[in-house]
Amino acid sequence: MGTDRHSLSRRTLLGGATAVAAAWAAGGIAAPPAAAAAHATSPLWREYRRAPCTHPQIPYVGRAGQRAGAERPPRLPVRADVRDHGARGDGSTDAAPAINRAIAEVGERGGGTVVVPPGTYRVDDVIRIGHSNVVLRGAGSGRTTLLATRNLTELIGAYGSRYGGDKSSWSWAGGLIWLCPQGRWDSLTEAIRSKAWPFEGWTGNRRDEWTTLTTVAPARRGDRSITVHDTSKLRRGQLVLLRVADDAGHTLLAHMAGDGEGAASYVWDDKTKLTSYVPYEWPVRITAVARDRVTLERPLPLDVRPEWDPRLTTLVSPLTGSGVEGLTLEAVLTPQAPHLLDKGYNGVIFQCAYDCWADDVIVRHVDNGFGLVAASACTLRRTRVEGRGSHHPYFCREGSHDNLTEDFTIAQRTVPAPAGTQLHGINVEGLSSHNVWSRGVMEMGTFDTHRGMPFANVRTEITVNNNGRHGGDAGAGPLYGARFTHWNVTVTNERAGLIRIDGIAPYSATVAISTVREFDQIDVPDFTGDLRTRLEAYGCPGGVRPANLYEAQRELTR
Repeated sequence: MGTDRHSLSRRTLLGGATAVAAAWAAGGIAAPPAAAAAHATSPLWREYRRAPCTHPQIPYVGRAGQRAGAERPPRLPVRADVRDHGARGDGSTDAAPAINRAIAEVGERGGGTVVVPPGTYRVDDVIRIGHSNVVLRGAGSGRTTLLATRNLTELIGAYGSRYGGDKSSWSWAGGLIWLCPQGRWDSLTEAIRSKAWPFEGWTGNRRDEWTTLTTVAPARRGDRSITVHDTSKLRRGQLVLLRVADDAGHTLLAHMAGDGEGAASYVWDDKTKLTSYVPYEWPVRITAVARDRVTLERPLPLDVRPEWDPRLTTLVSPLTGSGVEGLTLEAVLTPQAPHLLDKGYNGVIFQCAYDCWADDVIVRHVDNGFGLVAASACTLRRTRVEGRGSHHPYFCREGSHDNLTEDFTIAQRTVPAPAGTQLHGINVEGLSSHNVWSRGVMEMGTFDTHRGMPFANVRTEITVNNNGRHGGDAGAGPLYGARFTHWNVTVTNERAGLIRIDGIAPYSATVAISTVREFDQIDVPDFTGDLRTRLEAYGCPGGVRPANLYEAQRELTR
């Protein structure tokens, strides 16, 4: 449905084996034997190379992750050992005060690494990283364990939903290791304790915590150099927020959906949860300023049009250059809570964080594993969610962009799922864009696109037992915006839902996935008409070059 047949029409000029290969690549006929198809260069990739930042179906994600995809995070000098602050690694006493003292003191002195030697450290409170350039480093995920005994409801309080009812917002926010700038942490905890909705994002949910630095002249998606009207408040290395607002006709939202005929006729006004996510806010670092021109670390994710009032603004003081490495966070074993009633046995959360990371980290027996909340340019590498099963093993929400999750594992649950619980998987929602999930093993879960019209995200080189379900209510709008790409995905149970997306995601690409069939949760397209999608190498996971779309884009732009 809606599959682009352009390359099929050209094959009438060809003959023999060339014609068969072209038809297979376009998804028009049954795939050839694996040996014949193996390692064929993708025609769609050849097409992408000619316009890497403006391709209609494939997004540019080659600079996703901390420090624009740096191979490894920086090694900051060791400034503290938690044992010197009173922590004991025998699991006998609460080590959270000592760990938090060490983190705070190192942060106040300008940053560095806080080491947690081998052992099991009982923690009865949240471990908080609120200063930039602070790394919490264990001796390895198999040698250092933080044993969390209490949940966020006990520690901070009930965190109700801004959408009413008895839902717990600990279902999609907050962590027992919580990387969040101190100012945002203070406003969050005060709001929760006063029963008010806390401000989560880069400029707060009221969208009034910002100052205009300059307005921006029209530009096109893919541009890295833009014209601004005033550079007096801009400097090289500065982190700014590109802020674009929607207009009365919702042309910004339609643009995020690909500007197709279906987006033009879609009813946007009643999608109140979706419209609460705009203005779209995209944090980016400035790499050069010259006269009225500004060069950005990453190319523009969208067009910039005058009707959207584009401007560069300030943002909440972000957490930058901080990370968590080499440890396991294990919560006490309690049954998974019913759907949306999570108590907050959550893992590692990055909030209002930029250029931060987790490396070699395991979370076990958690409600929610790794979370990105208004976080951008962060990397989760060599992470694993295991134990009794999670609601969201990974989630990405509140306008999180340009993040990289690679070499990740969602392990099979160790106890049966209680009645009334939900399993999602690798979640993305809330207009989050240009995020990458790469080289993953999902023994359970799904590619959870949780409505809120995320767009231009990539999932590549992943094996999945596709047994989870997506979420999202009707007010959150479409499942997908434009330029979602699933590239080289092995599905072990033949379930199509949320993996094969050529019939539902506009301007998308589904390349080299397993042969799948529809069963269980079956969704209908949000948009009418030709979706202008691409399906290539269907039934041949691992059968195309490049095997990993993100890594190929990295090599292309080095």
